[in-house]
Amino acid sequence: MNELACEALGEFTKTTNRVITRRGVLWLGQTCNIRCHFCYFLDRIKAGDHPEHPFMSLEKAKHICYNLRHYYNNEAIDIQGGEPLLFRGIYDLVRFCRDIELYPTLITNGILLANMETCIRLKESGVRDLLISVHALRDVYDFIVGTRGASAKQMEGINHCIELGIPFRFNVVLSKWALPQYVEIARLAIETGARVVNFIAFNPFEDQASGKRTSDNVATYSEVAVELDKALDVLEEAHVEANVRYIPLCIVQERHLKSMYNFQQLSYDLHEWDYASWSWTGQQEQRMRDGDCSPLISLDKATHWPLEDLPYAYDMGISGHLVQLKRFVYERLAPYPRIRMAAVRLYHGVADYRSEKEPTLKSQAAGAFFPDPDLYRSNAILRAQVHCKYVYSKKCSECSARSICDGFHGDYVSIFGAEEARPMKNVPQINDPCYFIARQEKVVEKEDYDWVLGEIRGRGGETGN
Repeated sequence: MNELACEALGEFTKTTNRVITRRGVLWLGQTCNIRCHFCYFLDRIKAGDHPEHPFMSLEKAKHICYNLRHYYNNEAIDIQGGEPLLFRGIYDLVRFCRDIELYPTLITNGILLANMETCIRLKESGVRDLLISVHALRDVYDFIVGTRGASAKQMEGINHCIELGIPFRFNVVLSKWALPQYVEIARLAIETGARVVNFIAFNPFEDQASGKRTSDNVATYSEVAVELDKALDVLEEAHVEANVRYIPLCIVQERHLKSMYNFQQLSYDLHEWDYASWSWTGQQEQRMRDGDCSPLISLDKATHWPLEDLPYAYDMGISGHLVQLKRFVYERLAPYPRIRMAAVRLYHGVADYRSEKEPTLKSQAAGAFFPDPDLYRSNAILRAQVHCKYVYSKKCSECSARSICDGFHGDYVSIFGAEEARPMKNVPQINDPCYFIARQEKVVEKEDYDWVLGEIRGRGGETGN
């Protein structure tokens, strides 16, 4: 790792040990100071009357964080908006999370960090690090986010973080207009001491529904791959961790497969979100200003409620009556979220009565947490194939990595097709989601040593730093 990153991190190590993440996520509300054209929540950010647009109360945010720590046993949290630095209670919330040992990260565009007082208060509140959205540089960034001078303020904020010793990472959405800047962004990460760079596909999750993406604003995977491989080479040479999310594994060069994270790999990135708690915080009740939180759920319930994919319900052994209930809920009650949620609760009650399932989250008196990898994998496949409509090309049937790859996002296929697939045939059939990523060295902060490295340290093993 580069010297600046070492200085910013303090005590840290790197490891190739792969365990399921214990990081949760909280959406405070979709209020923001910029308008990224690829934002998952752009419609909600623009619509002031959307129930998720205004920020929730500090008390509700604390309640959610408390449950993430004490029910889901999360050890860290990503706090985001919108723009979380606009939230009036942000310093109190950061301090609360630190007090309950739910180590807080803010996902921010970094523009408000241009105010040094903001940075000072964040550090004093106990923020663990920042995940800064550096989607492009200079005028290209200003154009992408729809705000003049935004890039200059972001760079000023990054410099303030360096001065104060606040660790940070970069998020980079793979936008067509920023293609020529990927390598420069990688070099900026090295120069400023960003400890990780995440490259994220521009996919239509949440508000980004089909029809908003066209060949005018979306680059093909082949176009992305050329510049992405170069940027990954630059980061690799500098020993800076890089991750690429939601793109078919075959798009990058073989040497970079260790950095590729589809849904099945996501759970093994300790800086990504735990599917169990994410299934709860992702519900609208936990993302609205008004109303109480919905009941806590376990991952088996989230995985056994496969939304609109009715054939999948039969595969799971769910009776025809429950399938009809699902059809009614999602086809007829979609405009009425509160009534729909009541039906979901009824479904869970009937399902629990019909069969006694082994608890998904097994705990000991000491609070140890043992997620079921098979259940996490099932949930990952559900998210990819049912929620996000990923599909495979004909070529994918020839690929040895098909069972651990999501394939192509359905909306992408509607624009460009899937002929870019390059089947891997030089290795045996792969069924382990960690097959490639097990080769990647990932940064581990000192507070996470026990749960990330506990088994290795118990065996007297070593990790590098």
